[in-house]
Amino acid sequence: MPSVNYRNDSQAATVDTEQPGPWEIGLAKNRASSSFRTLLVMVLTALAIRLVVMSFIYPEQLLTKYDHFKFGFETGRIARSIVQGEGFSSPLFVKTGPTAWMTPVYPYIIAGFFKVFGIYTKSAAFAVLSFQALISSLTCLPIFFYARRSFGVNVATWAGWTWAFFPYAIYFPLDRIWETWLSTLLLSLLFLISMQLEDTERISAWVGAGLLWGFAALNSATVITVLPFLQARISYLRHRKRRPWVLPNVALGLALVAVIVPWTVRNWRTFHTFIVFRDNMGLVLRMGTKGTTDYWEPHELGPWENAAQVAEFQRDGELKYMATKKAQAIASIKSDPGWYAWTTVRRFVFMWTGYWSLDKSYLQLEQWDPENIPFCSAFTVLALVGLRKAWKRRPDAAYLYTILLLIFPLIYYITSPEFYYRRPLDPMMVVLSVYALTPSRKLHEPASSN
Repeated sequence: MPSVNYRNDSQAATVDTEQPGPWEIGLAKNRASSSFRTLLVMVLTALAIRLVVMSFIYPEQLLTKYDHFKFGFETGRIARSIVQGEGFSSPLFVKTGPTAWMTPVYPYIIAGFFKVFGIYTKSAAFAVLSFQALISSLTCLPIFFYARRSFGVNVATWAGWTWAFFPYAIYFPLDRIWETWLSTLLLSLLFLISMQLEDTERISAWVGAGLLWGFAALNSATVITVLPFLQARISYLRHRKRRPWVLPNVALGLALVAVIVPWTVRNWRTFHTFIVFRDNMGLVLRMGTKGTTDYWEPHELGPWENAAQVAEFQRDGELKYMATKKAQAIASIKSDPGWYAWTTVRRFVFMWTGYWSLDKSYLQLEQWDPENIPFCSAFTVLALVGLRKAWKRRPDAAYLYTILLLIFPLIYYITSPEFYYRRPLDPMMVVLSVYALTPSRKLHEPASSN
C-alpha cells in the first residue's frame, strides 16, 4: 500500500512504497494454491475422460489390414524401421529405404514405445494412446495461462474446463496416432511464450523459445509458418516501447537453427540435396489437383492404395517420385486454374465447417458428418464472434489470435485437407469461443499491456 510521508526537516514530500503486509502475502499464497488445485483437477479430469474413451476405441489401432498400417500410418512404419535397426526409413507398406517423408520427433517417440512395449502390440497401443491422452490433457495449462493474460481469469478458467470436455480434444488424439497432438500442445506453449517475450529482457528466455520452436518444427514443420508473423508483431511492440528487439530475435533464430541443422545435415548426407524438414510437398500438392472431387483426400493418387503408384515409388526412389508428383501438380494447375481455385475454396470451407459433400456415397465413408458439420460450423462462428469482440475490447490480444487463424491453415487450402489438420488451432478457438459467450459484466479483463 503506498503511503505519503511528509518530512518536516527537509520540507519535502517523499513517497515511499510499503512492503506487502502479512495478510496480503497470505492472500496471494491462497490464490496461488487455489489456482494450482483448480488446474490439477482440470488436467486430471481431462485425462480420466480420455482414458475412459480410449478403453472403448483402442482396438481400432490393432487392425491387421495392410500389416497394421492404421497404427501410426507412416509414423508407425518409420518407427518400426528404427526399432528393427534399419534407421529412419520405409514409411510405406514395403521397404523403400531412407526417408525424409516425416520430420523426426514423433517417429522416434513412437519408436521408443515400440522398443519398450513391442511393435504394433496391444500394450504399445495402450501406451501410445495414453501418452496422447496426457498430451491433450496437459494442453489445459497453456490454454488457461494465455486466456488469463488475454481476457482475464474467468475466461481462462472456463476455457480450460471447456478443453477438458471438448469433443475434438477427446476423440481425435485417441483415434489417430500422429504428431498433431504434440503439435497442439507445443503451439499452445509457444503462443503463451510469444505473449511473454514482449516484456522480457532475458536473452536466455529468447534462446529457450528458439529451442522450443526448433523442437516443434522437427515435430511438425507446419507450426513454424506462424513464427515470422508472431515475431514481427512482438518486435514492433518492443520497438514502440524502445526496448531492444534485434539481438533477442537473433538469439532466438540461432537457437532455432541449432536445433534444426542436425536433421538437415542428415538429409544432405542421405539424399545429397537440401531438405530442411520434409520432402513430400510434391505429393501433397498433387493430391490437391485431382480432376474429380468426390472425396477430399484422393489416396489413390499416392503410393498407398494404388499398386502402380507403389511400383513407381519403388522404381524411382523417394526424391524422384516426389519431384514427378510436383511436376504433375503444377501441370494440372496450369491446365485448369479455375478448377484449382474453386477446389481451393472448397478446401477452405471444409477446414472451417467440416462440409465437403452430402452425397450418399460420401456419407457412407463419413457417417458422422451430419452431426459434425453443424458442430464444427458453430464452433468456427463462435470463435470468430470472440475474435471480433477481442478486436473491440482487447486489440492487443486479438492481433496474435488473428495471426494464427489466418496463417496456420494456409498450406492446407492449396494441398489436401484432413479433419485433424486444423486441430492445433482448436485451443485458441476454444478461448475465443468462451470469450464470445462470456457476458461483459462477468469479464475482469487484464489491463492492456500496450
